[in-house]
Amino acid sequence: MKSIRTSRLARVLVIITVLGVMSANVSIANAATKTITCYKGTAVKKVKAVAPKCPKGWTTKKPVVKATPKATPKPSATPTKPSATPTKPSAGTVAFNAIYKGKIALVWSDSDVRATSVTGAGTGTDAGLNELSGSGSVAPQAQCDAFDGAGTLSGGGSTLKVSFDSNAKACAAEGDAPTAIAITGTARITGGTGKFAGATGTLKVTGSFAIKSKDAGFSESSAFTITLSGNINTK
Repeated sequence: MKSIRTSRLARVLVIITVLGVMSANVSIANAATKTITCYKGTAVKKVKAVAPKCPKGWTTKKPVVKATPKATPKPSATPTKPSATPTKPSAGTVAFNAIYKGKIALVWSDSDVRATSVTGAGTGTDAGLNELSGSGSVAPQAQCDAFDGAGTLSGGGSTLKVSFDSNAKACAAEGDAPTAIAITGTARITGGTGKFAGATGTLKVTGSFAIKSKDAGFSESSAFTITLSGNINTK
């Protein structure tokens, strides 16, 4: 009887043990799993388990990415040069009233008097055009006759070209040299450069110089003064 009871008790213990193990396995299988995110530098991995842990060297703390500072541009070693091109004004009119004084080189002949070189410096409302150069000629048939001439006003990187109209006259104070010569009339603006490119308009002209030589065939230099006034039409 004792052996039979012992055998039955052993079987009961085995069954209880097996049931306990099965119950434990079911509990583990049914336990909720968790997922954590692990970081190592820029690497990222997911760990899924009932009690997940990051591998050695990994952490659940997300690293802070530092913003890369922008490089400060180095100043250019070569300074930027200002533009040499003069600023062109907007289309309109520019008032002009300037006096130019300088020298006129004359060559006499029996048929005409030629101004081979005219140079002068300007003052007044000259729009920055404070230099004058030009040439001209007159073929006197009377004490007053038509004067043919052209010139260039320049300054500040710009130029203005002018040409005497057919109504311009050179009149001698005396019938014979030496004598003073007065110039009157108008000059047409025939263009320009820089801020006066394509300029037009008409300028009133008055001027004077003297002829010192008595006879033809001489070259001489004389002081001259000329005034130009009017409006310059700019584009």
